[in-house]
Amino acid sequence: MLPLSLTQVGKEAVIHRVSGNPETKKHLEDLGFVAGGRVTVVSEMGGNLIVAVKASRVAVSREMAQKILVM
Repeated sequence: MLPLSLTQVGKEAVIHRVSGNPETKKHLEDLGFVAGGRVTVVSEMGGNLIVAVKASRVAVSREMAQKILVM
């Protein structure tokens, strides 16, 4: 398991767990980051990520990406 922020660009991963306080977890889950879901890192700029999750592309800060654990 590693944080999404360490996932290579172009690699698909499976979300294992979302950590953080309840508000942060709810926000990430509302964006589609749920356990068992698939996510692909599309690009990385300045530590921030563009990821494909569900049928959308979402920008995620490095801080938020640290809270999403993938396999």
